[in-house]
Amino acid sequence: MPISSAVERQTVVPGIERLLQSHRELVAGRRVGLVCNPASVDAKLRHSADRLFEDPEIKLTAIFGPQHGFRSDLQDNMIETPHGKDSRRNVPVFSLYSETREPTADMLRDLDVLVIDLQDVGTRVYTYVYTMANCMRAAARHGVRVVVCDRPNPVGGDAIEGATLQPQWTSFVGQFPIPLRHGMTIGELARLFNETFGLGATLDVVPLEGWRRSMYFDETRLPWVIPSPNIPTLDTAVVYPGAVLFEGTMLSEGRGTTRPFELIGAPWIDGDRLSDAMNARELPGVHFRSVFFEPTFQKHARETCGGCQPHVTDRQAFLPVRTAVELIEEFRKQNPSRFAWRQPPYEYELEKQPIDLLYGNDRLRATIDNGQDMNALVASWRLEEDAFRRLREPFLLYR
Repeated sequence: MPISSAVERQTVVPGIERLLQSHRELVAGRRVGLVCNPASVDAKLRHSADRLFEDPEIKLTAIFGPQHGFRSDLQDNMIETPHGKDSRRNVPVFSLYSETREPTADMLRDLDVLVIDLQDVGTRVYTYVYTMANCMRAAARHGVRVVVCDRPNPVGGDAIEGATLQPQWTSFVGQFPIPLRHGMTIGELARLFNETFGLGATLDVVPLEGWRRSMYFDETRLPWVIPSPNIPTLDTAVVYPGAVLFEGTMLSEGRGTTRPFELIGAPWIDGDRLSDAMNARELPGVHFRSVFFEPTFQKHARETCGGCQPHVTDRQAFLPVRTAVELIEEFRKQNPSRFAWRQPPYEYELEKQPIDLLYGNDRLRATIDNGQDMNALVASWRLEEDAFRRLREPFLLYR
């Protein structure tokens, strides 16, 4: 579809556009820093840094990049990005995935306002929301106002699923006790983090216009720009709240293929046998297709892996976290002697098991290792999901 046609049919206005249209007082006449990456665009694909830089009433003073960098040019995870300078706009570019994951006093010295415009994907472990939280902490200490430009949760704002993070498993992939699939926008999370978890920032959230909680990203009519290198499509984002758990195993989660988090497998798996077993489980909203693939990098690079691709047939019924934990269980059943958990380090954590950091506690690992009832584990989420639904209610911006 031509961009012009998409804009004409646009139903959702992102926060960055509303900031410059109807909330200009937050940035006009001020020195502004911007936390952003390539997905920080308006409905016409104009980058937020350009929108701020070209505005005669705003002085863009610095750019900050999250994990994968301001240009999102580093493919792999856990690869730090260097600081630099943006020659197009003649401002410094500070990496918040470097020797520091929080803006320093020097980085904030020339700012009055820090604007955060990042596309989240609706999953607790996605690090952009913790880059936001770290920015809010630092801004509170140094007297800098924070403005979060809201963006849609690409997998909707209704569904909540999965275990809530427990305090002893906090890390850069999980700072706060929220479920794996939280059903909030990044702006709503900013409000929750600031008020419930005491970040203390002077915060303004510029809300979306026209977004409803039932919307998936393809219903917003906004252009999709990959938020990070291994979330190339909305299909990826739909499975990601559960499929990210495969990072905590020695199974390939499809990095190094054109379908990361959708192609799951290992060299020691028979894809036909695995897919048949998974389809026999009759999980809602998903069909498992046998696949064989060869990752070009990371786990099992240049080895043929057998496995499956979960095809979501009904995304309203689909339960990504339940699907993933049952799939991990089945992979272990298929070949218990070859199944293994990934070992530390993982995202700056040197001792704790990566799967525990991702899941939020050690119960998934214990359940699978001890052959315990997976249904009981899934049922245990219900009370935590209900509690979070009540906790988030005062911070929701859209009904």
